[in-house]
Amino acid sequence: MTSRLDKLVRLTAERLGARQRGSVVVGAVRGGRSALHGADPGTLFEIGSVTKTFTALLLARFTVRGAVRLDQPLRDLLPRDITAPERGGEVITLGHLACHTSGLPRLPKGLLPRGLFRSDPYAGCTGEFLLDGLRRTRLRSVPGTRFHYSNLGAGLLGLVLARHAGTDYDTLVRSEICEPLGLADTRVVLDPGRAARLAGGHSRTGRPRPPWHLAALAGAGGLHSTVPDLLTLARAQFGPPPGGLADAIALTHTTAHRVNAGTAVHPGWISATLSRGRHRILFHTGGTGGYRSLLATAPEHRAAVVVLNASTRPVDRAGLDLLVRIIESGPGPDPVAATTGA
Repeated sequence: MTSRLDKLVRLTAERLGARQRGSVVVGAVRGGRSALHGADPGTLFEIGSVTKTFTALLLARFTVRGAVRLDQPLRDLLPRDITAPERGGEVITLGHLACHTSGLPRLPKGLLPRGLFRSDPYAGCTGEFLLDGLRRTRLRSVPGTRFHYSNLGAGLLGLVLARHAGTDYDTLVRSEICEPLGLADTRVVLDPGRAARLAGGHSRTGRPRPPWHLAALAGAGGLHSTVPDLLTLARAQFGPPPGGLADAIALTHTTAHRVNAGTAVHPGWISATLSRGRHRILFHTGGTGGYRSLLATAPEHRAAVVVLNASTRPVDRAGLDLLVRIIESGPGPDPVAATTGA
C-alpha cells in the first residue's frame, strides 16, 4: 500500500506541476501511511477558504467548553451599538455563520466596487469597516433556511470569537488548534523565517501575484499553512486527535444543514459523495489572488488528501480523483463508523 500511495501522490504532483509557474505540494494519508511530493514540505502557501475549517473548529471548541452556543445569537457577541440584521423574525446565530445559512451576502457591505479591482482587495476590511457595514446589510434569506456561501459570515465569526476571547484571530487559532495539534507553520502573520518559505503566488497564466491580507476578515481566508500541517488536521478528523479536540471535531461532523440529496454543509466543511455515491467525504477548497488549495478527508476510510498550489490553476478535480484512487487502490484500514450526520 505504501508504494501505491506514494506513486499516486507523485503522479498527481507531477501532473499539477507540469506547464505552470508556481510551487505545488501534494500530500495524502491512508491509515498510518502517508506520502508527499512536489516542492519542499516546509513550503508555505496562502490556504484561502480552507481557513474556514479552522474558524468553525474554534466555534466548536468554545461550544464544547460552554463559552458559547451554536444557537447563540450573533448580536450577543457584537458591540452594543452594532445591530445585526434579521429577517422573517429570525436572528443570525453563530451556527448559521459557520454553516453559511445566515443569509448574509458573500462580501462585506461597501467592499464593492472599492476593492474589486485591487491586487489586495480585502486589506481595508478592518473590524470597524465590517461592523459598520453590518448595520446596513440586508439578508438574502431567512437565517437558518438556505445555504448562501458567505466570506462575510465566516469572517465575522472569526472576529467575534477572537474579541470574545480577548485576543486576535491569529493568536486564537494558534493557541486553540495549532498548539494542541502540533501545527508548526499555520498562522496569519508570518515571521521573517516563515515568510522566506512562502511560495510566490501566480495567476493562471503564470504572472506573479502579490499576497493577500484579509485584516479583520482573516477567519474567512487569512491563514498560511503547509501540507504537513494540514495532513495533521486531516488525520484528526478520524482521530483520536490530541489536545482534547475530539468532542469539538465530532461536533463539526454531526452538525449539518442539508443542501440537496447528496450534499450537506457542516461547520467548516462540505460533505458530498464521490464515485457514484460510494464514498462520503468532507472537504473544503480555497483560493486567493495567486493560490489554490484543497483539504479533503474520508473519515470512514481513514484517508485524506491535501493539495496546495502557488498558482490559480484549479486543483479540486485532481485532488478529489486522487482521494478516490487511494480509497479504491486496495486493502486499507478497517472502515470506521460514519459521523458526518448528513
